Amino acid sequence: MKNSRKPFAPFIPICLVALATSALLMSCSSIDVGSGLSQRAMKIAEESLIVDTHIDVPYRVYRNPEVDVTQATEGGDFDLPRARKGHLNGAFMSIYIPAGVDQEGRAGDLANELIDLVEGIVARAPSDFAIATCSQDLIHQKRQGLVSLPMGMENGGPIGDDLASVKHFRERGIRYVTLTHGRSNKISDSSYDTNQRWKGLSPYGKELVPELNSQGIMIDISHLSDKAAWQVLELSTTPVIASHSSLRHFIPGFHRNMTDEMVKALADNGGVIQINFGSGFILEESRIWSSQRSAAEAWFRREQGNNMDPEALQAFRKQWRTENPYPFADTDDVLDHIDRVVELAGIDYVGIGSDYDGVGDTLPDGLKDASTFPNLIQGLLDRGYSKTDIRKILGDNLMRVWRANEAFAESSGYPTLCTSDLSRAEA
Repeated sequence: MKNSRKPFAPFIPICLVALATSALLMSCSSIDVGSGLSQRAMKIAEESLIVDTHIDVPYRVYRNPEVDVTQATEGGDFDLPRARKGHLNGAFMSIYIPAGVDQEGRAGDLANELIDLVEGIVARAPSDFAIATCSQDLIHQKRQGLVSLPMGMENGGPIGDDLASVKHFRERGIRYVTLTHGRSNKISDSSYDTNQRWKGLSPYGKELVPELNSQGIMIDISHLSDKAAWQVLELSTTPVIASHSSLRHFIPGFHRNMTDEMVKALADNGGVIQINFGSGFILEESRIWSSQRSAAEAWFRREQGNNMDPEALQAFRKQWRTENPYPFADTDDVLDHIDRVVELAGIDYVGIGSDYDGVGDTLPDGLKDASTFPNLIQGLLDRGYSKTDIRKILGDNLMRVWRANEAFAESSGYPTLCTSDLSRAEA
């Protein structure tokens, strides 16, 4: 694999340049020069199981109840038409619980409300969407032409301090839990929090890990402090995931991303890192820009003092961004992260966790929304990946981890819960 940083460009075979006979054109007819995508890329997209493990639609709808993702929407990164265009089959809906809500004691209520919202999406468009509660659901629902909506809980706050609540959320469809988010909670320290109160996992968190294992709920180490992530990897008896993380190698000091050593340990565990598409996760220039913006905003707040006008702050932010354009990453930057995981750990341990609807206007050129997965496939083809390897990255690796967690749950006395009887029969 090559690690060149270059603008994403259409792949045009030499045969089209060298000769123009009709016979030769027929042999190269798989090329769609206008879109920059080969028919091979489109065919892989159509045939493959594409699973994105982190899309923040539920909280987007919660904040904007008028948004209906069963139709084309203005703004945002995900809706039905864009999922169809991108051939996205499995879109993990993030049941995101802000740290503040958790600290106020409202995490459980919000989690149940967000799950209700996902169920409402399916109820409005049952011929297009379906809840998925087991790995086989994705296979079955793809055959039916449905977009599967499995769910992951981002922030374990709703579990509270009672292990019995794990069963409740399992029955409601939660299939992975990100143990914490922006601040340390009752379970784990956060990569974003300077207050490392537990020095990793809390005593309760260390009890929660085996309980999640036994019930077949994947453990997500995105957002965890390094110490907490290492402890999960040591304690978990099933493969874990990083549902939307990238590599610290490209952004030194950004603790939200994983180190090379952590990637190797995740592979030893049998898990998978799902690469986050946000520019601030994959390109150092973007992360530096964010730090500079924060410093500029802090200066403005100090200058305004106690009489700061919120509208003036918004105007300042807009002007600052106009004067300092955001350095967007591109598809090649995402591919660089994938390449490095493959080099460090192997092809079986990397996937996609875009963070669509979660990272705002920071998505890379070429991967701006859920319609653009064929661009990623074309980039992988251009870098020499085989169809088999591409399908692993798109979803097969994640499915392997999910099945391993289901198998362990079965052995622990927790039968696999599928949305449809047919999926259960096929499992």
